[in-house]
Amino acid sequence: MDRSYFELRGLSVGYGGRPILSDVSLDIRRGEIVTLVGPNGSGKSTLLKTVTRRLPALSGKIFLDGEALDAIEAKRLASKMAVVLTDRVRPELMTCFDVAAAGRYPYTGSFGLLTKRDREIVDAALAQVNASDIAGRDFTSVSDGQRQRVLLARAIAQEPEMIVLDEPTSFLDIRHKIELLEILRAMSKSDGVTILMSLHEIDLASKVSDQIVCVSCGGVSAGGRPEEVFSDESVRRLYGLERGFYNAALGSVELARPAGTARVFVVGGAGYGTPFYRALQKAGVPFYAGILFENDVELAVAAPLAASVITAPAFDPAASSRLSEAQVLMDGCDTVIDAGCPANGINSANARLLAYARSRGKRVLSGPPAWKEAIL
Repeated sequence: MDRSYFELRGLSVGYGGRPILSDVSLDIRRGEIVTLVGPNGSGKSTLLKTVTRRLPALSGKIFLDGEALDAIEAKRLASKMAVVLTDRVRPELMTCFDVAAAGRYPYTGSFGLLTKRDREIVDAALAQVNASDIAGRDFTSVSDGQRQRVLLARAIAQEPEMIVLDEPTSFLDIRHKIELLEILRAMSKSDGVTILMSLHEIDLASKVSDQIVCVSCGGVSAGGRPEEVFSDESVRRLYGLERGFYNAALGSVELARPAGTARVFVVGGAGYGTPFYRALQKAGVPFYAGILFENDVELAVAAPLAASVITAPAFDPAASSRLSEAQVLMDGCDTVIDAGCPANGINSANARLLAYARSRGKRVLSGPPAWKEAIL
């Protein structure tokens, strides 16, 4: 295994001598993206402020490329580590170019004069974050999202070995969130830049990170590759979810299932049922679903939202063995929704289920807007 580039050893962080996080140890290799996730107030920002020397550590050690962090002279540290925190930066009479150019501080002389090469680096950094068009504007006059991109440009212009970012996607629309994370990913993989950041969007964290570190009040509760760390249950515990669900299969959040006795049965499959499940949930209408194979793409949505789901083993041609269970649930329903999945071949049991519904005089609806008007 490669030697760790950034290390925390028994670190405790907090304010006024009172720890928020205690005994934190972490190893980050060069070029890795490591993301802190956890609820508000758990200590993520405090930890990042401490590892960037904005706050003193209460105890423990921090090492950067084998050196004790507190022993590295400030200007040399600035050439190795760039920082983008959530603190509001409101410089007076500075353009966006000027703010980004501050990233060249470690390389300028005593008078802070930019060379032609420095300016080229700043221009390239602004272009990389799609902020060239605002380079000449007053930094205080642009939007929060534009400021965030300019601050990232400042960090890029610094040409660091490591970047520490606290909630860098805050204030950004979805396009710029994706662009920012793509930039960080490219820097880590192409240039070997080490990234340590916090994110609230755990779906994005799972897609961009090499390591996830779960931070809960008191300490670090779990760490590892995203696929090892994120599960429905682990996210529920981390954030104290009492209503709603985290869907690890889709990397998304589902709201709580509708309460009450289900009077609607959705015959879905192959993804066709998903929009019906979500519409019924939003309308507060409880429902049953089936017959779904265990590898069906829509089961990850149906399971947390439906009052009950009838499932069959993947590719099981004998799915009809679950027919009687589905019929029992259907008997208690007034309405059946045909989601439109082709009910032939391996899905032939659903064709029989729909035929059963009609034979029992159930109201069978298919496709919007008819079913919405009838139910909602």
